Amino acid sequence: MTTVLIADDQQLQRMGFRMLLDGTPGMMVVGEASAGAEAVRKVDQIRPDVVLMDVRMPGMDGIEATRRITAAGSRTRVLILTTFDLDEYVYAGLRAGASGFLLKDARPEELIAGIRAVASGDSVVAPSLTRKLMDAYLQHPEPTTHADPRLTTLSEREREVLEAIGQGATNTEIAERFTLTESTVKKHVGRVLAKIGARDRIQAVIFAYDNGLVGPRA
Repeated sequence: MTTVLIADDQQLQRMGFRMLLDGTPGMMVVGEASAGAEAVRKVDQIRPDVVLMDVRMPGMDGIEATRRITAAGSRTRVLILTTFDLDEYVYAGLRAGASGFLLKDARPEELIAGIRAVASGDSVVAPSLTRKLMDAYLQHPEPTTHADPRLTTLSEREREVLEAIGQGATNTEIAERFTLTESTVKKHVGRVLAKIGARDRIQAVIFAYDNGLVGPRA
């Protein structure tokens, strides 16, 4: 059973999400929050698998709430809902530790699939947001003065896999590129995430860009 906390300041929006999720086998809404601070408190109390997090809320917004939830070391994953005109929030949310981003007008099946993916430890980004997200990141790169020492812990193959992840390649594409089985790729990805301390693939992308493995500095 995947447990979900809905954080949105619009009551009708919360009701709509609750009706959809409570009517979906294997999912259960365990709480609601109308503000970021309330979401942080309820995550600590309820410890849901996933928080469906709105960006714009009164007081503490969804980005700061996400930052506090992930900084606390919670096992709860955050799936942020955004809109086309909020590129700066997508970038900030990525930095805050969100495990995924979906548009508010996503189809019900896309939302459900996204929640399940995030709950299982994967990351998810709406296809229409992927290019915007990477463009926003490249416009605000973190200064890198020296290579992260965690890079030296990677084998040559693991480094190649990390570069591929940074380029947005799926496990299937990585398997085809290096003539590996998908099960072998999954093992490599797992080792890479563990060695660099990344929660998911999105955080691995950040690491790859920060260290110049992909992008303009590569």
